[in-house]
Amino acid sequence: MKVLTTPIGEKEARGLRVGDVVYLTGTLITARDEAHKKLLEHGSPLPLEGGALFHCGPVVRKMEGTWQVLAAGPTTSARMELFEADVLRKFKPRVIVGKGGMGEKTLAALGEVGAVYVHFTGGAGALAAQAIRTVTGVHWLEELSMAEAVWVFQVEKFGPLVVTMDSHGRSMYKDLAVQVEANMKGIRERIRGSK
Repeated sequence: MKVLTTPIGEKEARGLRVGDVVYLTGTLITARDEAHKKLLEHGSPLPLEGGALFHCGPVVRKMEGTWQVLAAGPTTSARMELFEADVLRKFKPRVIVGKGGMGEKTLAALGEVGAVYVHFTGGAGALAAQAIRTVTGVHWLEELSMAEAVWVFQVEKFGPLVVTMDSHGRSMYKDLAVQVEANMKGIRERIRGSK
């Protein structure tokens, strides 16, 4: 088990490989598609270099003037493929947290800037919330809504997270697609042979 503490350096991110299990401590910033678009159009309201971006629309409530996170499950990351490569190049976060993986453009940008994509289990939003110690800020809440706003969390051992895309061009999703295609070919051949 490896704990990454923000800000994360490029060398540390490049040292990670597909299959590594990591946890995050420090600042974790949420950003879904609307937030990605806003970041690219207007710049970031806070430093992102060396940080961790979480594809997440959290469920948050205010109690006695303090934000409390009730659930913070990952959003399907493919929705951010349109923006992620540009966000990586412009702001240089070192970790992207989500579910379901991302495409070739993001994979190339991970290699260029020295970053990784890590998978967090879907359906475990309450587990994720347990690792969030405090909410230290929220940006664009009125404009974008609770789910789409940029939330700033302080987390401790947030995870487990599995590195599924690294800065060396490896993608567990790409490898899986190749394996599935090979399996399908074998199945088709067996079906043809049984006729």
